Amino acid sequence: MELQQLRYVIAVAETSNFTRAAERCRVVQSALSHQIAGLERELGARLFERTSRRVRLTPAGEAFLPAARECLEAADRARAEVAAATGEIRGRLAIGAIPTVAAVDLPVVLKEFRHRHPRVRITLTSAGSEDLIERVRQGGVDVAFLGLPTRAEPKAVQSRRLARGELVAVVAPDHHLADDEVDLRSLADEPFVDFRAGHAGRAQSDEAFAAAGVRRDVPFEVSSADFMVDLVRQGLGVGLLPAAYAPRFPDLRIIRLRDAPARVEHLIWGSRPSPAATAFLELIDHGGDQVRH
Repeated sequence: MELQQLRYVIAVAETSNFTRAAERCRVVQSALSHQIAGLERELGARLFERTSRRVRLTPAGEAFLPAARECLEAADRARAEVAAATGEIRGRLAIGAIPTVAAVDLPVVLKEFRHRHPRVRITLTSAGSEDLIERVRQGGVDVAFLGLPTRAEPKAVQSRRLARGELVAVVAPDHHLADDEVDLRSLADEPFVDFRAGHAGRAQSDEAFAAAGVRRDVPFEVSSADFMVDLVRQGLGVGLLPAAYAPRFPDLRIIRLRDAPARVEHLIWGSRPSPAATAFLELIDHGGDQVRH
């Protein structure tokens, strides 16, 4: 069994097509098919069902695929560890971040990291905090930036608190409360645009309104801060954004809240960070003001 055979199996599984898999792997299709057939003979089981219309994994293929991915990841990790021992950081670094991360200037961090470690392939994905925690647990993401309610802590991952910040209300420029400073009770009759129920970005707001004894109406539930802002611009409701993030939208008016909801931003990583992840964590630790807001 060779690593290249594992790469071919993964490519076919992800594309459901031998031709596209061969193009991804930059080999001719006959060579890819020959290698997979040889692997199937070695294993004594077919990994794919092939029809004129589609290719899909057999039950044996479904069982084989996670182990194949683990083998390739282990091989990549071994190469990265050897390179790190000789003073070079290489490999991959998969970063996750909530859309409203404000504790660090993430684009600046990524630029600086790439400058320091050009042999590392960096990827970035944006998602909610709960999703990112699970991805770090499973190893699909190496490090992630979260925003959680003040009493919440990420579970089953390594973590560090970066910053605590309050939320502000954002409204359209012609809103009757624009430029005021109010408490949450003053917003009780306003419609809200907020993240979906159960989302970490929603929980911090719900907890604050519950503590203030206020029941609010959230007719518009969104999955991104940009969509929230688009709806707020149209005067459809009040949005809540981190105070450090809201100034990115100068056309909206900010309402300061005396009893503001708060959140804590966390940086999380797995139990055995790769050399690239370790270097990234060190950059956040020692990068200074150029990486922090």
